[in-house]
Amino acid sequence: MTASMPGETEQRIVARILPFILIFGLCSTAYGDQANYVFKPRARDAGVPFPGTVGKFNAITDVPEVEVGHITLISGHGTAGQSVGDGPVRTGVTAIFPRGKDFYQPLYAATFALNGVGELTGKALIDEYGEFVGPIVTTGTGSVGVVRDAIIEWYRDRLSPRPEQFFPYVIPVVGETWDGRLNDTLGFHVTRQNTFDTLSGASGGPVQEGNVGGGTGMVLFHFAGGIGTSSRVLRAEEGGYTVGVIVQANFGKREHLLIAGVPVGELITDHTPVKQIDEDGSIIITVATNAPLLPHQLARVARRASHGLARTGGMSGNTSGDIFIAFSTQMPSRTEGGLLNHEYLDSQDLNPIFTATVHATEEAIINALFAARDMSGLAGNKVFALPQERTLDILRQFNRTTNLRPEP
Repeated sequence: MTASMPGETEQRIVARILPFILIFGLCSTAYGDQANYVFKPRARDAGVPFPGTVGKFNAITDVPEVEVGHITLISGHGTAGQSVGDGPVRTGVTAIFPRGKDFYQPLYAATFALNGVGELTGKALIDEYGEFVGPIVTTGTGSVGVVRDAIIEWYRDRLSPRPEQFFPYVIPVVGETWDGRLNDTLGFHVTRQNTFDTLSGASGGPVQEGNVGGGTGMVLFHFAGGIGTSSRVLRAEEGGYTVGVIVQANFGKREHLLIAGVPVGELITDHTPVKQIDEDGSIIITVATNAPLLPHQLARVARRASHGLARTGGMSGNTSGDIFIAFSTQMPSRTEGGLLNHEYLDSQDLNPIFTATVHATEEAIINALFAARDMSGLAGNKVFALPQERTLDILRQFNRTTNLRPEP
C-alpha cells in the first residue's frame, strides 16, 4: 500500500470503518488503561468471507428503530492477594431497545436455552405470553440484580408522573455471562447510575464491539471476547426483511475455533491466557427482525441461532449458559371490537429468516473476536486478542479470504 491516493480497496475499507472510528472517539474516555486503542477492521472488512448481504452498519441496528447502548467499566490492576471489592474492574452493561427508548408497548418474542446454566430474567413471562417490553440488557453474572432494579427505576422516573399505567408490563429482561476470570465480579462494581447511563445513551447506527459494555471481561475461544453484531438483508422476493443479531460471547475451547470453516484454533496455539481457562462458558444471543412473525415462529428463529454458534466451533459445554431471545418489531393492530388484526409470514416462507439468523450469528461471534483487545485483570490473569494478520494468513492458505484487505 502506497502513501498516494487510496485505491478502490482502501476506499471501501475506510468507508466501512469510519463510522466506528467516530463512535469510538465519542466513548474512549470509558476505557481507562485501554485508552491507547488502535482501530482494527471488522472480520468481513478484513477479508473473512461470510455469506449473505449485510445492512448499512452490519449490525442489529440495521433493523429499523433498534437502538444499542454500552457502558464500559475498566479500572485498577489485578495482583495476587486482592480482596473482594478491591477490583480490578473489567465489566459493564449493554442495552438493546427493540424500538427505541420511547416505545413502551409489548412486542412478540420467544426464548430458547441451548444449555441453561445461566440467567435471563423475564424469560418465564416471555415463554408464557409470547411477548415482552424491552429493553434487553446484558452484563456480568454478579450484576444482574442491580441492573434489573435500575431498569424499573429508570422507567418509573421516565414515565413520571403516571408510571402506574406502564408498570404491569415492567418485568426486565437481563442476561448475563460470567466475567470472573478478569473482573472482581463479587465486588458489585456496576451501579444503578451505570445502568441509567447505558439506557439513556442507547442509539441507532454503528455498534461498538469486542470487550466493551457487558462483554468487557469476557473470554472467547481462550482469546479476548465480548460483544459482536451483524445483520442480513433478505432479497426483495424474500420480503426484503432485515435480521440483526448481537451476542455477548464468553465460551469455547481454543482448538474448536472455526473461522469461515477453517480450523484457526488448531493452528494458533500461542496467545493463550496467563491462567488456565476451561472450555465451558456462556453466550447470550439476541435476534431482531422487522419480519412480521408470531411467537411460535420466533421460537423457531431463536433455535436457529444454535447453528450459527456451531459454525464457529461452539460446543455448548456442560456448564454453559447459552440462552437466546428473538423478537419482531412488528405488532398487530387492535380493532374496535378488541380483536387483534395481524399479518404474519406463512411458515413456508421462513427459510430465508432462518438462514439469515444462522449467518448473522456466526459473523457476530467472529466480529467479537476481531474487535477485542488484550485484556488483563483479576489476580494477574490476562487474555490476548486474536492475532488478525496471522488469522488472515491462515485463511489465505485455505483460499478462504475475499482479498478485500491487501496482504501486508
